[in-house]
Amino acid sequence: MTKSTKYLLFAGLLFGLISCGGGKSEEEFKFYTKKEVASKQLQLTVEASGTVEAISSIEIKSKASGEILFLGAEIGDFIKKGEVLARIDQRTPQNNLEQASADLDVAKVRLSNAESQFVRSQKLHNEGSISDKAFEDAQEAFSSAKSQYVRSNVFLENAKIALDDTLVRSPIDGTIISRAAEVGQVITSPTSAVGGGTLLMEMADLNKVRVRALIDEIDIGKITIGQEVTLRVSAYRDKKFTGLVSKIEPQAREEQNVTTFPVLIDIENKDNLLLIGMNTDVEIEILNEQVALALPAGSLRTRKDVKTVALLLGIPQSEINSFLSNDMDGEGFTSFIVFRDTNKGPSLEWVEVGKTDLNNVELISGLKKSDVVYVLPSEGLIQYQQRFTERLKGRFS
Repeated sequence: MTKSTKYLLFAGLLFGLISCGGGKSEEEFKFYTKKEVASKQLQLTVEASGTVEAISSIEIKSKASGEILFLGAEIGDFIKKGEVLARIDQRTPQNNLEQASADLDVAKVRLSNAESQFVRSQKLHNEGSISDKAFEDAQEAFSSAKSQYVRSNVFLENAKIALDDTLVRSPIDGTIISRAAEVGQVITSPTSAVGGGTLLMEMADLNKVRVRALIDEIDIGKITIGQEVTLRVSAYRDKKFTGLVSKIEPQAREEQNVTTFPVLIDIENKDNLLLIGMNTDVEIEILNEQVALALPAGSLRTRKDVKTVALLLGIPQSEINSFLSNDMDGEGFTSFIVFRDTNKGPSLEWVEVGKTDLNNVELISGLKKSDVVYVLPSEGLIQYQQRFTERLKGRFS
C-alpha cells in the first residue's frame, strides 16, 4: 500500500467519524458521563520536597586567644557535654595567674599592716595623743589597703578564668558537623576581636532534626501545627519517618512564578539515620474522611463557563438566562452550578459544597442521594474540540 493510499484511507476514516457525529442528533455525541450523588471516602495528601537540617546548631569558639595546641574532635564525632574540644596555648594566662597570686599576697600583708596601724591610731586618737589629721590618714590607708586586697582577689579570679578558658569544652551532648580550624593555627577571641573571633567547629544535637519543606500556597491553608507528616529519604527507601509540623513560616518564597511557604517538620532521630542536608519526600495527609454525600469535581460549573455547556445539552437560552438572574452567596467558592439529570432532560441546579480531594467534593445542600449529575469537560476543552472538528471538516471536505 502506497503512502498516498494510506493517507486517503485515514482521511476517509476521519471524515466518516466526523460525519457520523454531525449527521445524527447532538445527544448521541457523548462528551459527558453521568454520576450518582453518593457517599464517598475523601482522601487528599499534599506532597512536597525538603531538606534535613539541625534544629539548633552551636558555633564553638575559644574565649582565649593564641595558638591551638590540641583539637579533640573530628567531623561526625559524638561528644558528651563537658569534654575538651580544644586546648589553646596557656603560657600567657599561666603567667598572669602567677602574677595575680603574688599581688594578692602583697595585698594581704599591706591590709594586715594597715589594719594594725589603724587600730593603734584609733587608740591614740581617743587618748588625744595624735591629731585628727593623723587619724584620718591612718583610716584612709586602711580603706585603701582593703580596696587593693579586693582588687587583687578579682584579678586572681579573672586570671583563673582566663586560664580555664584555654580549654574549650563541649556545651552540649552533640555531633560535630563542621570543623574550621587546625592544630597550630593562631586564633582570636570573640570577646576581644571586632570580627567575632575565630570559629573552631560547629556542633548540633542530631537526636532531633527538622525538615524544611516548601508547600504550595494553594495547600498551605490546609496545614496546621502539630499535624503528622510522613517522610522518605533516598538512602532508606523501604523506611518511613514520621514527624510533626512545628512551624509555618509567614514569609513566602517565589521561584519561577510559583509561590510556596516553608513548613518546618520536627523528627525524632534517635538512631541518627537522618543526616544534615539529606533530601526528603514529604507527604502530609490533610483529608481522610467519609462524607455522606459527594459529587464528582468535574460536575461543578461556574457562572462564567455554564452557558456553552448548557447549550450543548440542549437547554434553551431563555432558561439559562432566567436561572442566572439570581446571585448566590459564595459563588465560585462554596456555591456552584451542576446539571442534574431529570425525566425532562438536564436541569440547572445550585449546590453548596464543602471538603474536596480534587476528584470528589462533599455536598452540603442542593441535591439528595441517588440524584444523577452530568460530568462535563471544561468550556475551554469543548471550544477546542469544536474548533478542531471544524478544521478537520474543512480540510477533508
